[in-house]
Amino acid sequence: MVSKCPKKEGESFSEWFECILREAEIYDYGRYPVKGVGVWLPYGFQIRKHVIETIRKLLDETGHEEILLPLLIPETIFRKESEHVRGFEGEVYWVTKAGFNELDVRLVLRPTSETVLSYMESLWIKSYRQLPKKYYQIVNIFRYETKMTKPMIRLREVSTFKEAHTLHESFEDAERLVMEAVNIYREFFDLLGIPYLISKRPQWDKFAGALYTIAFDTLLPDGKALQIGTVHNLGQTFTSVYDVKIQKRDETIDYGWQTSYGISERVIASVIAFHSDERGLILPPLIAPIQVVVVPIPVVDNAEKRKEVMEYAQDVYSELKSAGYRVKLDDREELRPVDKYFEWELKGVPLRVEIGKRETEQRKVTLFRRDTLQRYVIERPRLIEAVSTILKEIGEYLRQRAWKWFSERIKTFDSLDEAIDYVRQGGIAQIPWCGDEREAYEAIEKLEAVSVLGAPIPAIERVDVTDKKCALCGGKAYTYLRLAKRY
Repeated sequence: MVSKCPKKEGESFSEWFECILREAEIYDYGRYPVKGVGVWLPYGFQIRKHVIETIRKLLDETGHEEILLPLLIPETIFRKESEHVRGFEGEVYWVTKAGFNELDVRLVLRPTSETVLSYMESLWIKSYRQLPKKYYQIVNIFRYETKMTKPMIRLREVSTFKEAHTLHESFEDAERLVMEAVNIYREFFDLLGIPYLISKRPQWDKFAGALYTIAFDTLLPDGKALQIGTVHNLGQTFTSVYDVKIQKRDETIDYGWQTSYGISERVIASVIAFHSDERGLILPPLIAPIQVVVVPIPVVDNAEKRKEVMEYAQDVYSELKSAGYRVKLDDREELRPVDKYFEWELKGVPLRVEIGKRETEQRKVTLFRRDTLQRYVIERPRLIEAVSTILKEIGEYLRQRAWKWFSERIKTFDSLDEAIDYVRQGGIAQIPWCGDEREAYEAIEKLEAVSVLGAPIPAIERVDVTDKKCALCGGKAYTYLRLAKRY
C-alpha cells in the first residue's frame, strides 16, 4: 500500500517519487535490463495519452502540422552542422552494423531532429508563399546520459518527446514565433497546474546551434530546478548548412530562419511531484485516466437492498458516462469498499462517488474529493452539475496550491553569498546583474551544486532593478540572474 512510501519533501523525494510510480502502476523503472529506460504501464500510459492530447490540441489550434521523421539519421547528414554535433556527440548512440554487415555510413539514433528536418526542408520548401511552416512530432529520442539516471527526469530513452520545428522568411517572423511558442507552453503548463519560471539561458547553456534558448524551469520538492520546456531561435544556423534557400517576396534568395521547441515526460514527472502526496497520486481532472469512480457499498445481510444499491450505482455510472466523463464503476465483489477507496486514492482519481443503502433510499450521492479529502452529500438531480463544478475546482485548486508553494521558494538577494546559501537550502535565488556572462560563468558555474538558470525576459515579465548594484561586480544592474540547484 501507499503507506510504504516515504515523505515527499527533501532528501527522500526520489524514493517517494519512485514509490508513487510503482504503487500507482504508472511506470516500471530500473527492472528492464537497459540503464536509463522505463516501461509505461497501462494506467501511466493513459496519463501520458491525455497529456499528449492536451499539447497536440494546443499545437493543432495554432496551425502546427504533425509529421513523423525517421529515427535513423545518416552520419553524413548529422555531421554537417559542426556546433550541433559538438553539443550532442558525447551523447549519441551509433548504429554501425546490420546483421553481419558493417554499414558503409554509420547511423545516429535521433537525439533531436533539427538536422534531418532541415535536410528535408531543402527539398520541400522553395518560396515564401509556403511559409511560415510549423511542424511537430511526438517521438522517442535517445541520448547517452552519463549522469545518474532518474525515472522520467533523466533518461537515455526519452519516450515522450514533443519537438516542434518552424521555418520562416525573416528573422522578425521567427522572433514572433518564439513568443507564440512561449505562450503555447504557458497555457499548457497552466492547464496542468505546473508552476514555472521563464528565463533566457546564458550562451554557454543554450541549445547547440541556436542563437539563444528560452527555458521553462520548475522546482521539485527536493529543492532542485527541473527544465520542463525549451524554445530556441535557431537563426540560419541549420538552413545555411543544409541549403534551405527561400525565394523571398522581393524576389531575392536567402536562407530561411528557424525555431524549435520541445518538452518531454518531465512534464508528467512535474505533475506527479507537485500535486501528489503520501497517500498516493493526485491528478488534475484534465489528464486523469478515470475522472470519477463509482463505488457501491453493498448491503451484506439483505439481498433485495443489495440489488437496489447496485442498480442505483449502475444508473449513476451510466448518467456520468453519458455526460462525457471518464468514469468507472467498481463493482468488484471480492474487495471491501475501504480497500477500493485506498486503491483509487492511490491512483489519484479526482472524484469518488459513494453509494450505499442511505444514498439509494434518499436518492442522493456522496462525493469525495481526492485533493482536499472533503465529502459532499448532494441530491441526485444535481449530480452532473456538482461533478462539473467540483472537477473544475480541483484543477484550479491544484494550480493555485502549486504556484503558492513555488512562489514562496523564489527569493531575491543583493549578496551573492546569501543567494548561494539559499540555493543550497533548496530555493531559487535572484541577484541583481549587469549582464556580463563571462563574469557570471567564472563566479558561479564552477561552484558545487549551484547553476545559472538565466535572466528574466522583459517582454514576458516586468524587471525592476532601479538603484540596484550588480551582485557580481558592483556596477549598475540591468536585470536579475537566477540561480538554483539543477537536475
